[in-house]
Amino acid sequence: MERLTARDFDPAVLKLFDQYVHGQLSRRGFLDGATRYATAGTSAAGLLAALSPRFAQAQQVSPQDPRIRTSRIEVSSPQGHGVVKGLLAQPVQAVAGAPAVLVIHENRGLNPHIEDVARRFAVEGFTAFAPDALAPLGGYPDDEDKARELFPKLDQARTREDFVAAHGHLKTLAGPAARVGAVGFCYGGTVVNYLATRLPELAAGVPFYGGQPPVADVARIRSPLLLHYAGDDERINAGWPAYEAALKAAGVAHEAHVYPGVQHGFHNDTTPRHDSASAKLAWERTLVFFRRTLGA
Repeated sequence: MERLTARDFDPAVLKLFDQYVHGQLSRRGFLDGATRYATAGTSAAGLLAALSPRFAQAQQVSPQDPRIRTSRIEVSSPQGHGVVKGLLAQPVQAVAGAPAVLVIHENRGLNPHIEDVARRFAVEGFTAFAPDALAPLGGYPDDEDKARELFPKLDQARTREDFVAAHGHLKTLAGPAARVGAVGFCYGGTVVNYLATRLPELAAGVPFYGGQPPVADVARIRSPLLLHYAGDDERINAGWPAYEAALKAAGVAHEAHVYPGVQHGFHNDTTPRHDSASAKLAWERTLVFFRRTLGA
């Protein structure tokens, strides 16, 4: 099957899909809105199917890759939901004190794509832990629509404590000499921005198209940040100017990149919103940044 890109869709359909992904439209709302853009050969349901993830097609690192080892772990989260569950991915030759990265998913929980991203970090020499925020509700349900329906049911205050606990466990696991960073995508990018305001020991943060923290909290940030934004992402980009001004005023080391002409979610290579050139560049910049800040 030929792989589609964002250029194959009417911009209005992409906007509807973004609203659907982020809970502003129901499935029915998307289908009703997309009907006017359907063609003789493609229905509204066909448009939704074409925009939905294809995990197997995009997998880059197999769970059986001989360069890494993976395991499912549980972490105590006394202030959160009690227990954090997720995927731990490490190089086969992992050593104590090696750099570690907390990998935070989009608003669908720990799906196969984010598991693959964690394995990609392990191949690059990092210990990576990808928690599943949906664990208290039974975990990622192997269905993107069901995952989207579950996500609003989370107590987000407790979920944030789960990610704080996950960071603490990863730091303990990696060893006292290890430096731990965090990377997140969409919802996960918002969480990375939050963790930067919450954890002075966070060694580095990389939010991909994440929502910004309250300006009043920015002065608490101690970690250097590498921020990735999509050029065609009005909803998220609207908050960047105030965040940038606050980062500069607080003297926070940061580097920001806006990738022209690409959609929110451009790094996610399971959907047509993926832009291969921008994703490759953002990934390379992320690895360089983490190797510099985490001492890899």
